[in-house]
Amino acid sequence: MPDEQEKIDLKNLTQEQLIAFVESLGQPAFRGRQLLAWIYRPGRPEFSAMTDLAKEFRAVLEERAVISQLTDPVIQVSRDGSVKFGFPLADGHMIESVLIPEEDRNTLCVSSQVGCAMGCRFCLTGAMGFARNLETAEIVNQVCAVRDWMQAHDRGRLTNLVFMGMGEPLANLANLLDALSILTEQRGLDFASRRITVSTCGLVPQMLELGSRTSVNLAVSLHATDDATRSRIMPVNDRWPLAELMAACRAFPRKRRQRIMFEYTLLRGINDSDSDALRLATLLEQVPCKINLLSMNETGSGEFTSPGRDRVLRFQEILRSRGYTVFIRQSRGDDISAACGQLAGRETEKGGKAATARGAAQRSTRMPRSSRAVR
Repeated sequence: MPDEQEKIDLKNLTQEQLIAFVESLGQPAFRGRQLLAWIYRPGRPEFSAMTDLAKEFRAVLEERAVISQLTDPVIQVSRDGSVKFGFPLADGHMIESVLIPEEDRNTLCVSSQVGCAMGCRFCLTGAMGFARNLETAEIVNQVCAVRDWMQAHDRGRLTNLVFMGMGEPLANLANLLDALSILTEQRGLDFASRRITVSTCGLVPQMLELGSRTSVNLAVSLHATDDATRSRIMPVNDRWPLAELMAACRAFPRKRRQRIMFEYTLLRGINDSDSDALRLATLLEQVPCKINLLSMNETGSGEFTSPGRDRVLRFQEILRSRGYTVFIRQSRGDDISAACGQLAGRETEKGGKAATARGAAQRSTRMPRSSRAVR
């Protein structure tokens, strides 16, 4: 019998890969589709419960395969209702996912790597360094685990996914694409593509491949309007400067009415002036888009600070006057260090290093309709 480590984790396989796997075992293709539906049912799937599969085939699956899960998370609940899950991995690392409940949706911020190699200077995640990519199963299991937790605690259903957690999703593109296939497959986790957003700091070739192979939403972490400033705070700009990034955004395949979301964190005295707002308006011309403004969450380093509320509103006003849809993202989960840019590797009571989330606990939050400067 194969060692447990040699068994195939079925949650690493897309539907097509599952079909190929069962065919290699002498089974017809439809068995792979049946198997996919069983794997992603809520709770802990067991081969013995898959009663529409032949008993002999179930015995072969027990010998050749496993169905992994993320278990025993460290859970913290914010005063604003956000819930942070720290999931220990088999190799001792830990990743984090953040559930962000709102009136009309429940959004999960998903991690794609252990650590991050991008090194954005205003984010403590970048200071962690990079450990490894997450496997496909480790990505989808975050969603499975939080879905099951919500069901057990009568929290409704998970409606939206944002890949704004730990790591750069497009630096783990192969596993991300397989995870997206499982997440959107009806027999899998059955999310609509329009309810999934993938964020990137600007890996141009991978952006275009993502657009050619999926129809999920794209968010681009921009954060500056000139190459000197962006390279200072985001080293990725040295490889793919703004001209190349914006060309890729213009070429990104989109569905009708689909727009790119640009994320822009305001740093006092660095990228928050009226001139920056005007340059941003010019930079985004000819790109169907929306803009998320983020006031930086303090990280304690002192190198970067947040502008005041009036400066954020002024920045938004300039962009709105140029015809852009502009949101101000309200911080969520800052009391449990789950807000954007605040999280960093740390030891937890479960052992191992805690993960971080670049965009973990911030979403566009509706402001009062009477405040037209905000929405």
